[in-house]
Amino acid sequence: MRSKQRILSVLRGKEVDRIPWSPNLAYWWEAQSENFTACGEVEFLKSIGADPLIRGHYPYYGKEWRDIILYRTEYKSCSIKEFKESSSKTIVYETPIGNISAVYRYSPSGNTWYLAEHPVKEEKGFKILAYLFEDMVIRPDYELYNEAAKKWGDDALLVPIVAPSPNLKTSFQSLLEYWVGTEELVYALADYPEIVEETLESMRKVSLKTAEISAQSDAEAFTSWEDTSTTNISPDLYERYILPEINDWCRILHSYGKLYIQHACGHLKALIPLMAKSDIDCIESISSPPTGNIELWEARKILPERIALIGGIEPTVFLESDIDKLESYVTELLEKLKGTRYILANSDSCPPGISLEKFNLVSKIVKEFNK
Repeated sequence: MRSKQRILSVLRGKEVDRIPWSPNLAYWWEAQSENFTACGEVEFLKSIGADPLIRGHYPYYGKEWRDIILYRTEYKSCSIKEFKESSSKTIVYETPIGNISAVYRYSPSGNTWYLAEHPVKEEKGFKILAYLFEDMVIRPDYELYNEAAKKWGDDALLVPIVAPSPNLKTSFQSLLEYWVGTEELVYALADYPEIVEETLESMRKVSLKTAEISAQSDAEAFTSWEDTSTTNISPDLYERYILPEINDWCRILHSYGKLYIQHACGHLKALIPLMAKSDIDCIESISSPPTGNIELWEARKILPERIALIGGIEPTVFLESDIDKLESYVTELLEKLKGTRYILANSDSCPPGISLEKFNLVSKIVKEFNK
């Protein structure tokens, strides 16, 4: 069985020759040398005997990230401008009714840009944001994906993002993480709920458009960067604002025979019962403690068998375990989840300190487990 067929067979509940092993290389890849990364992400995964599942980005050559989206966004009267300094950058969203701006700061120790100021800070900001989304024109753009999919064929499953730019997640989660922020969004829902709801409706229209265009492509499965977790959303808000949009995506994707993989990397224990009633096909990056708060086999007991799981190797365990402990940990995962729709992976991200020996060990365990 080739890797792409093996992964899709698990997602669709078909028989496979072995449990797929699909590492998530986020953060680890960027920490490797230029010579190493120049050889390519898919090439590395194949070299260690893994099954390349490329989540939301075109396979790396070097370290530049490029999202896999199957549409382009144009504006009729709005524009986006970026102003960058050595340790800060500002993104300005210009509309005929006013502007909103996001400010990022750079952290040298973390080698990352973090959001320091959310764009929407008051009621008027919601109206500007709604105008921005109403101004969007979404058009199909399949060429780059088609070239990449043809290149990799059955060696890798490339998973585009179904959600709209720039946040690549559901409308409410976008407000929560980027446009407004958790605390201010809760206040806004209490102070002027109608304005927030109107903004969400404008955003959802675009979201359904990107889903429809994406579903008409040749891609087989899609994802979004939901980062689902009760660390920043309650089950009530999730059920009211996020789940309906995800189910709309699933309805559209399923009508074209496509799959939806939800990236959910946080605390899921209180959300799993809601997700069990949803139309999603897979939960990706589900993580046990301490990153998450539920074991995969516990989630498996609650979820219907039709919902596949991807993940299991908790990042700190992957980093801090010695070889013997890691072998026992991975073997236990495989034992408890064998016979189900399961793809083994490190959950969410990969700490830069993971050795090649550990990747090769997991590949060896998977190969021998399925004998």
